[in-house]
Amino acid sequence: MANVYYEKDCDLSLIKDRKIAVIGYGSQGHAHALNLHDSGCDVRVGLRASSKSWDKVKENGLKVMTPREAAADADIVMILTPDETQGHTYYSEIHESMTAGKVLAFAHGFNIHFDQITPPDDVDVIMIAPKGPGHMVRRVFTEGSGVPCLIAVHQDASGKAKDIALAWAMGIGGARAAVIETSFTEETETDLFGEQVVLCGGITELVKAGFETLVEAGYQPEIAYFECFHEMKLIVDLMFEGGMAKMFDSISNTAEYGAYVTGPKIITDDTRDAMAEALWDIQNGKFARDWMLENKVAAPHFKATRRINAEHFIEEVGGDLRGMFSWIDQDS
Repeated sequence: MANVYYEKDCDLSLIKDRKIAVIGYGSQGHAHALNLHDSGCDVRVGLRASSKSWDKVKENGLKVMTPREAAADADIVMILTPDETQGHTYYSEIHESMTAGKVLAFAHGFNIHFDQITPPDDVDVIMIAPKGPGHMVRRVFTEGSGVPCLIAVHQDASGKAKDIALAWAMGIGGARAAVIETSFTEETETDLFGEQVVLCGGITELVKAGFETLVEAGYQPEIAYFECFHEMKLIVDLMFEGGMAKMFDSISNTAEYGAYVTGPKIITDDTRDAMAEALWDIQNGKFARDWMLENKVAAPHFKATRRINAEHFIEEVGGDLRGMFSWIDQDS
């Protein structure tokens, strides 16, 4: 069983007396920086001078400087920029400032696990990964609660790396819920697997395939959208609230029976073999190598596939139908 920690296990003073740099001010960056600031920590944000977020950071009452300046000024440096750019940012802006006794932190293990970044031996290397998007991490914190976090230690030069990670988790609100200990390897490989096989890759392909099957069989695309896309949120919400048991208890007996007899026909042994192959590509580094090579040539396949998906018929139908949903914020 995993080691689980709460506020009583954390000592915020371990980071309150140290200068903190958050590199990046996107989804996670703004949440970490603001939550730590509200927890009484000394936070500065590192951004490119041309960043559109520069003025926003100032408006939010935080110090802002370039990544190089922030890293040089800080004792703890958290890199919260995209995976594919972290290596460049680290070696061009941060590496020379990672002197003995400092702490290098991440919210995802990708760049450490796949050797895109190799820190000096005399710095702590830790991870604090909230299990929720940044806007939720921020909103829940302001409401007095917190999003559960994962922590991991890759390198413990000071002997206090785990305690520092726990302190950070407390500072962003995670210890109000729970902090679960993992490793950089486990977090990275399971996160990539979940994204690719279930959460982002698997679900979108399943939805598109179901929609296409109904439309090709002659059913109205609007009806196909409702059945294969729109109602998915209703089911996922039930599972989120009370597990599969609550979902099955909430649907009709007909739907439950259909799930039992048809689900295994869709997720077959071939599907499970494909899942195992995807996991192996993650474990052996093939996925990471392919992704980094894609970015070295300006990501042509990635951008083309993004465009193709945005132009799929299901997006056209969904866009029209969502205009009827008064409860959706159309500007979000």
